[in-house]
Amino acid sequence: MIKIPEWAFEFHGHRCPAMPIGYRAGLTAMEKLGVKRASNKELYLICENGPAHATACFLDGVMVATGCTYGKGNVEKKNYGKNAITLIDLKNKKEVRITMNPEFQKKGLNSEFVQLRKKGVAPKDIPPDVLNPMLENILKADENDLFIVGEVNDSDFKEIKGTFNWHECSICSEIVFENTARMVDGKPVCIPCFENK
Repeated sequence: MIKIPEWAFEFHGHRCPAMPIGYRAGLTAMEKLGVKRASNKELYLICENGPAHATACFLDGVMVATGCTYGKGNVEKKNYGKNAITLIDLKNKKEVRITMNPEFQKKGLNSEFVQLRKKGVAPKDIPPDVLNPMLENILKADENDLFIVGEVNDSDFKEIKGTFNWHECSICSEIVFENTARMVDGKPVCIPCFENK
């Protein structure tokens, strides 16, 4: 059975089924690519998850497993509303796409856990006798029952380099990095000020 570090649940904020599924998806992708968790920007994650849907917690699990984070700038969210990821090994220029097995996902979406969530019960208030068997099932399930694993393919992803160059917005005086600054009458402006000028 796969073990999830307790800090993963603390980071996520509650126990639920989607975060551990994301964790397993991240582990599966790393195994297929033959890579370890990113400590810097060795990996890049494209997640097809989306806002405000029942299994959005999936992404936190993937980030915990892979080490890809918004803070490091190696996570991209496509907002397709799917529990699917593409993990890219930037050093070896390889990638793999992992998506949830629809049959496994349908069972979860029809579970008592989801029925309680639909009624407005917060994840932290779901009874352990409902949640714990789901978590155990997710952690014990065969990878092929959980996921559809794509082939490892060559990747033509172009890494986006970060910048240390900055400007002071000529309107609000806040610091803005040059890759997002706009120029108005030859002066740098941040996006919010540009949109409200």
